Amino acid sequence: MMKKTVLMLFVGLLSYGVYAQDATAKIEFKNETIDYGEIEKGSDGVRVFEFTNTGTVPLVISNVRSSCGCTIPKKPEDPILPGKTGEIQVKYDTNRVGPIRKAITVTSNADTPTKVLKIKGTVKGEGAK
Repeated sequence: MMKKTVLMLFVGLLSYGVYAQDATAKIEFKNETIDYGEIEKGSDGVRVFEFTNTGTVPLVISNVRSSCGCTIPKKPEDPILPGKTGEIQVKYDTNRVGPIRKAITVTSNADTPTKVLKIKGTVKGEGAK
């Protein structure tokens, strides 16, 4: 009987410890959409998504990919410590004239492991008004 009581107490404390830990990374973006507006063909296509790790453990961004080869994302290589900020750089090929509607998928160890960011705008051709 004593063994059962001790075992139950141990299991109860163990499960309490698992639930008590809220150790997660959380990624919070300043903006989830960047609007290039109207830009000229060949202009600077680099933009930055800023974010903060609002969690309690280091945030590791494992992958950042774009919906097309015309957009090149660059992720931070090092973990982002709790309370610290980081950035994901996106470079759009502005030699492509026309509307910009692209998605960037961010994969991390955050409580929301997949986040989709968007860029939009229009690249105007030479002589366009």
